Amino acid sequence: MSSVDDALARAEELLVRLNAKREELERLADADDLDGDAAVDVIAELAETAKEIEAELTRARTLADAAGA
Repeated sequence: MSSVDDALARAEELLVRLNAKREELERLADADDLDGDAAVDVIAELAETAKEIEAELTRARTLADAAGA
């Protein structure tokens, strides 16, 4: 597997984690007694995971561009 494929695979793994956290946030929002602190924590985790996905996609793009040059 190439480095580009590795970066894309990592981005896909992170996307699965992002979706799981999104579902967790939806469950928190649907709860009768909203736990605001927990929701803020999940939102922070969503933001961090999104940044990690962006970094992996940027890495994949950079590697692909370098391989094509």
